[in-house]
Amino acid sequence: MIHVLGIDGGGSKTVCVLMSADGKILGHGQAGPSNYQTIGIEAAKIAIISAIKQAVEHSFLALERFVPIQGISLGLAGVGRSEDIEVIRNLIEEIQTSSELPIDWKLTPENIIINSDSVIALVGGLGHFVGIVVIAGTGSHIFGKNHQRISKRVGGWGYLLGDEGSGYDIAIQGLKSALRSYDGRLESTQLIPAFQDALNLNSIEELIPVVYRQGWGVKDIASLAPIVDQVAASGDPIAENIIKNAAHELALATEVAINHLFEPTDSFEIVVMGGVWKGLANFRRQFEAEINAIAPLATIISPRHEPAYGAGLLALETLT
Repeated sequence: MIHVLGIDGGGSKTVCVLMSADGKILGHGQAGPSNYQTIGIEAAKIAIISAIKQAVEHSFLALERFVPIQGISLGLAGVGRSEDIEVIRNLIEEIQTSSELPIDWKLTPENIIINSDSVIALVGGLGHFVGIVVIAGTGSHIFGKNHQRISKRVGGWGYLLGDEGSGYDIAIQGLKSALRSYDGRLESTQLIPAFQDALNLNSIEELIPVVYRQGWGVKDIASLAPIVDQVAASGDPIAENIIKNAAHELALATEVAINHLFEPTDSFEIVVMGGVWKGLANFRRQFEAEINAIAPLATIISPRHEPAYGAGLLALETLT
């Protein structure tokens, strides 16, 4: 029997799936973050081992003393350089010596696959290898690959230099617009009372101690994006414009990937992933309208599978 592990390691959690040769998920595990660049290599190793252990123990194969694993694929945040890949290869070597795992490792160098989180998001979201993924969560970026295995990444420059169309981008534009309106530099907007209610502020001026003195980070600010979305959905012109601009920026970045990878006569799929797409203010519809005008043969879909499943498919590909 052939079994592989697919691992999605990010800054907030690590997910592992145990898969059979026919692509069926046999076990699922989840642990803490495994971005070694932020938490350290030892903490990352602990999280990955924990996720693998859960995936194996939650499967019917747990009845066996040792589960054979012929392939492993990891998609990790922040892994793009050759030195990063070497660090993770050494990490996998250490994991294979762990006494915690009831696994009979049957890996070869060719069956150890290490990618960025973009690659497994694409493959998992589509369920295959060709197309584009547009990720809009706390941050944003676009990644695609065509039939010739040519890939293209657009965006992902972080909240200081980019991340247009992300939750952070929407939230920070909402906060700035509320303060500009309060100053009188912008017309009246319901963003002011909406932020005050959500953050329990007596005045919008209290944003200063909340954001600066409490040391709010990127995720804290991005968590306010749904407020902007709700105000936009209620018909507030300022908030509506923020959502419109965010959708346009993602469409513009996606157009770059489309033009790099596909011909006008090609049909392909674009999978959209991340919390921003769940908004109520027509964010997705505005994005789809722009993409349909750019690439009428493209089909926009919601994810078919999670990124860890995409990692598993990449591991299985090496065995076929």
